[in-house]
Amino acid sequence: MDPQTIEWIGTFAAALTTGSFLPQAWLTFRTRDVSGISLSMYSAFTSGVALWLLYGLSIGSWPVTIANAITLTLAMSILGMKLVYRERPARTPHGRQATALQA
Repeated sequence: MDPQTIEWIGTFAAALTTGSFLPQAWLTFRTRDVSGISLSMYSAFTSGVALWLLYGLSIGSWPVTIANAITLTLAMSILGMKLVYRERPARTPHGRQATALQA
């Protein structure tokens, strides 16, 4: 394969994987429900994304760099919310406190 085709494949893959992360991040931001998020898994995931970002910068791959910069920002935000909201009750998407049956 020629380098341009490989770059387009990387760009498309980066868009798909980063884009697939957005709905979960958006739901977490709206509800502040972090009860289903593992602190150890998200810590490892965020560290891995940071390393992928460094890797992308090191090899000069813009698809890897941009996708992981976006994902790292979202992952760090969710990890921060996990640390801040882990003891607080979840909220519904409309901002109301969830009842025991909704949570």
